[in-house]
Amino acid sequence: MHRLKNWQLFAICVLTWGTTWYAITFQLGHATPAVGVALRFALAGASVLAFCAARGLRLRFAPGDHLVLALQGLFMYGVSYICVYHAERHVVSGLVAVGYSASPLVAGLGGHAFLGLRVSRRFVAGGLVGLVGVALMFWPEFGKAAGSQDAALGLAFTVGAVLLSSVGSLIATRNRSRGLSFWPSLGYGMLYGAAAAMVVALQQAESFALPTAMSWWLSLLYLALAGSVLTFACFLTLQERVGPGRAGAISVMTPLLALTVSMIFEGFRPDVLTLAGAGLAVAGNVLMLRRTW
Repeated sequence: MHRLKNWQLFAICVLTWGTTWYAITFQLGHATPAVGVALRFALAGASVLAFCAARGLRLRFAPGDHLVLALQGLFMYGVSYICVYHAERHVVSGLVAVGYSASPLVAGLGGHAFLGLRVSRRFVAGGLVGLVGVALMFWPEFGKAAGSQDAALGLAFTVGAVLLSSVGSLIATRNRSRGLSFWPSLGYGMLYGAAAAMVVALQQAESFALPTAMSWWLSLLYLALAGSVLTFACFLTLQERVGPGRAGAISVMTPLLALTVSMIFEGFRPDVLTLAGAGLAVAGNVLMLRRTW
């Protein structure tokens, strides 16, 4: 990860996470969100720790370190992703992507308030411009969902996911400042997130019977290995370099790719408003990241 430049880390995250919104839809209907999240991050965390063992990396941490890694996993990989899966049961994935475009502002302002990280006026302005642009891109979907109880639940879960993942992002930044080893921390964090999701599933008496649908297994592998191991490694490396706010700008660009995926696989056809929103999203992203990359 450290051999890659900032823009390369950024591109990997956007290209992969931009397609995971659609991949999550293949997980729905075959298993509950909590079970899907638990299996996804159990597979991802085990893969990371197996890689660490093969490379001879030290896997022992003090009890206090495990506590903060558990907190990171709880918020970043556990409950926040359960909210994402629930959100996509009620509204289209594009709406969830729109909600996540608020992550740069939330993470940036949280980093400023709790970690003393600097947030410039340009960054805030760029975040607002990008947020407006992404909202315009999916404005027709908002119209379709207006007045629907499903839409209200979907948006509530989306807001919860954004807030919870932002907390996890701030904890991850703090953990890196403690000098915790990168790859082992990532692996343990994912396993703790899987454990949190499993606890939720057990409390709700959900079935752990494994689905037989091939699409579910293929999407699980993609979400676990590409959408979790690869992208979170890139994201956390990028966050260490530029801070949680600017790294969160990834959440502004991923809906652009999600739009393209919808055009190819779901028959979505953009109008002038959508194209204008895409232009604003790109402009806001450039404004936030200028002089950083």
